[in-house]
Amino acid sequence: QVQVVESGGDLVQPGGSLRLSCTASGITFRLSDLGWYRQAPGKQRDLVATITKRHSTIYADSAKGRFTISRDNAENTVYLQMNTLKPEDTAIYYCQASLLNRDYWGQGTQVTVSS
Repeated sequence: QVQVVESGGDLVQPGGSLRLSCTASGITFRLSDLGWYRQAPGKQRDLVATITKRHSTIYADSAKGRFTISRDNAENTVYLQMNTLKPEDTAIYYCQASLLNRDYWGQGTQVTVSS
């Protein structure tokens, strides 16, 4: 059974930083494409960043220059380093693992940016 678990969400002041982590088990992690998405209240779930099994990355325009996605295949973990956080970054952040045309999601971790 595939399990995807996010962690690291918190309340942070504008301009602050957070690092989110996501571990995936029950899946061949090194062959998986991974992504971070977020969903703010009343809005759809949007892409934040993805990283392929070959370590190619894609970022949403809102994340470029502030967020960095990375992966550690030895630890079955994908990270999202978020810097210069803004109130509009407030959302539930979800991790997705994709392999063989199947997507697996975690339960999400809350990020709140507020003074």
